[in-house]
Amino acid sequence: MEDLTNVERAVELLQKLGLKEYEAKCFVALTQLPSGTAKHISEISEVPRTRVYDAVRVLETQGLVEIQHANPQRFRAVSIDEAAQTLRSEYESRTESLRETLQGVEAATVDDEVDVSHEVWALSGSAAIATRTTQLVDEAESEVVLIVGHESALTDDLVERLESAQDRGVSVVVGTVSESLHEDVRAVLPGAEAFVSELEWLRSTAADDATEITRLLLVDRTTILVSTTHSGGATGEQSEQAVFGRGFENGLVTIVRRLMSTGLFPVDDPYADPAADGGSSDAS
Repeated sequence: MEDLTNVERAVELLQKLGLKEYEAKCFVALTQLPSGTAKHISEISEVPRTRVYDAVRVLETQGLVEIQHANPQRFRAVSIDEAAQTLRSEYESRTESLRETLQGVEAATVDDEVDVSHEVWALSGSAAIATRTTQLVDEAESEVVLIVGHESALTDDLVERLESAQDRGVSVVVGTVSESLHEDVRAVLPGAEAFVSELEWLRSTAADDATEITRLLLVDRTTILVSTTHSGGATGEQSEQAVFGRGFENGLVTIVRRLMSTGLFPVDDPYADPAADGGSSDAS
């Protein structure tokens, strides 16, 4: 698929934020003009002139467009920064309303109990995986061990959550797969224990291997999340997937915990001691 132009991409993003197609096209057209009439907007946006008026009225009610009542009427978009803030506030308001509404939905009951110690779940999409990562960090009570495989995983939001975890007394240990990432971690999280991993398989070295480990998270030694990013297709588009599990006896958690005690940390690191694994009560 050919890359979208900035105009097409802007229209697409505005639609994802709740605007209809004609509204999005008219707004983008107005950002290209100091001000304009319906005729100007129609010529630039290719929106039928009779539909421009309806679209602009909606944009005005949303605080995105100003109207000059002249003859003919003239319109202009608010500044880009103001528009972004207005849309952000509206989006946050809607998501908060959604959260409160969903919390009020009555839970259904089914006769299907599952042993959580054997659950392994899959999750797709970078945004969803980043959200789950920060959620798990927020739940930590004693220890967070995070291995950063790609710089994209070390977001500002995650750094803030890790700092908050430290403030409440949680031990935060951050490993990286390279020296450059190690320096980045030390710069943004000076209070965390940081190291460069000694596990070679964390690094993608094969020329034909388009998959790399993005992050590996272990929380309180009972919850694990591993995510990978795969580059494929003619455009090299990237997609991220993750698996996670909970429970001290969960097989996935057990495997990763044991890997961490046999090569993940530097040999002189106190976390490398297998005895720190809780007495190896999960044997088998």
